[in-house]
Amino acid sequence: MSRKIKLIWDFRGPASEKTAQHHEIHLKEYIAIEKLPITITGFEILNEMHAIAYMVVTDENMIQVRDALKPHRGELFQE
Repeated sequence: MSRKIKLIWDFRGPASEKTAQHHEIHLKEYIAIEKLPITITGFEILNEMHAIAYMVVTDENMIQVRDALKPHRGELFQE
């Protein structure tokens, strides 16, 4: 079974929530355009000045997505 990796984009500042929410839309568009088998995306508000958008990929898709979308960081995904 492949590992699942959570690719993360950080947004900071007073508009971070809206920016992260909007970025998730673009992540979903990329998934559709590339016809990737990815079903987990989202955004989280960490505090009023920091929010993230994320996409969960497998090892097989990680390099393609990383090189195309340049996430700020990644971590192993725990379901």
